[in-house]
Amino acid sequence: MYKSFIKPLFFRFDPEKVHHFTFSTLKLINAIPGVSSLIRANCQINDPRLEREVFGLKFKNPVGLAAGLDKDAKLYSELENFGFGFIEIGTLTPKAQPGNPKKRLFRLKEDGGLINRMGFNNGGVEEAVQRLKKNKGTLIGGNIGKNKITPNENAIDDYEICFEALFPYVDYFVVNVSSPNTPNLRALQDKEPLTALLNALQLKNNAKAKTKPILLKIAPDLTDDQLLDIIDIVNDTKIAGVIATNTTIGREGLHSSHKDETGGLSGKPLTKRSTEVIRFLAQKSNNAFPIIGVGGIHSPEDALEKLEAGASLIQLYTGFIYEGPGLIKAINKKLLSKN
Repeated sequence: MYKSFIKPLFFRFDPEKVHHFTFSTLKLINAIPGVSSLIRANCQINDPRLEREVFGLKFKNPVGLAAGLDKDAKLYSELENFGFGFIEIGTLTPKAQPGNPKKRLFRLKEDGGLINRMGFNNGGVEEAVQRLKKNKGTLIGGNIGKNKITPNENAIDDYEICFEALFPYVDYFVVNVSSPNTPNLRALQDKEPLTALLNALQLKNNAKAKTKPILLKIAPDLTDDQLLDIIDIVNDTKIAGVIATNTTIGREGLHSSHKDETGGLSGKPLTKRSTEVIRFLAQKSNNAFPIIGVGGIHSPEDALEKLEAGASLIQLYTGFIYEGPGLIKAINKKLLSKN
């Protein structure tokens, strides 16, 4: 139904407007008695063979929702109904910000991709916290960043504010220094500033009665030498793992009319590179830390490829939009068939 009717209809309209319409609709229909149970019965597969224990957390299945779709923690429970094993919210910043000027989200239909230059649009971390206080058991990752107006030399302050605010309400953290849509943000991926940032967050983390996993989300555009630096940084700072990868600024081999729009490219054009990064990190580190694989997963085969390359868990974003909720169930069924 999704690919034959809903998707063709939605793809006739502006993608950001469709996003807001879909969120409102899902919130509305899930409020109808019995609808959430019906969705769960049709979409979820609850089988202990799908469970994964990674960085001290138990995931009911390895298929998660990547950050960027539910930036403000507005729909995490409703999205979990579709069968996700975990939901990552954000990217959240200390203060609310509108993001970049519209139009800022583009479908590349011929390429199975999206280009976005959203710019960390969100209502601020405190607004999300109020929604997370109502969480009834969804496993949540908190993706954190800095405000656009915050200079890089003060970036640590922004990440620490988000970390402290979210700490009681999320299960793990993701440090986002790899979005191409906040000016100069990717400079924080350099070894010295990144080590300083992660050490500062680990200092906050270790002061807690019980620590929570901190992961680093990296760009697919890093060179092999930079990826080796990432391995060193993970080992030196003792963070829990890496998310590979964020969107790319590359534009090779695209055919769609929007191919030259600025922003981060996601979806099928990223499939191969994100898997290469996962495999490189896993092999060169001797599987020293967990990796969450994300980027261009549009089929169960894509998911298996990421896992076989060295990912412990995977996340969907663009594939979820193009293929629909059925993709989650199809991946989990494929994983069960391999057991």
